[in-house]
Amino acid sequence: MSDPIPLSQQLLGLVQAGDSERVSLGDLAAGIKTDARAMLLILFAVPNLLPGLPGTSAITGLPLVVLMFQMMLGRKVWLPGFIANRALLRANLLALLNRAAPYLARIERVLHPRLPHLSAEPAQRIIGGIGVVLSVLVMLPIPLGNFLPALAILIAALGLLGRDGVFILAAGALAISAVVALIAVYWAVIATVIYMAFSTTA
Repeated sequence: MSDPIPLSQQLLGLVQAGDSERVSLGDLAAGIKTDARAMLLILFAVPNLLPGLPGTSAITGLPLVVLMFQMMLGRKVWLPGFIANRALLRANLLALLNRAAPYLARIERVLHPRLPHLSAEPAQRIIGGIGVVLSVLVMLPIPLGNFLPALAILIAALGLLGRDGVFILAAGALAISAVVALIAVYWAVIATVIYMAFSTTA
């Protein structure tokens, strides 16, 4: 029995399957044969973790919201046309995936089935609900503000892919950190605005 194809190679194969300058999100979804939701979540989360692809969060954030909302409702994977028709430059996406490949390879070495109830269908609905919030955070125009939410989504998706509850618990901890960090950022902005407003009127 042959060894399974590493995740990074599967993702690269998806993006490489074609010769057009741009690759649509719909084409990427159509190329996935198994574990479509987890694979798409990983594929759309990774570009938000690495600099070098301007406008990534605007393109990949919305499908993350849709996929997580579908998971929360227990629905099958489906991308509406206005999302499926969005496209990324193939060369840029390949470059990012090549940069991410070593990190994904290290993660795969410690990924194995544990705490199976955390990746079962009832738990997936909870993960989907939390994931909707994280996906919205990915889309917010805050410098580096999409990193922690995207990382939490990536770790959760890896946990679902490998049926690894430990990864899902880690994703939960990251999700809490992402929300706390966002609240801290907004609180700092609000406090600064209030301070400046009172300073100018004093």
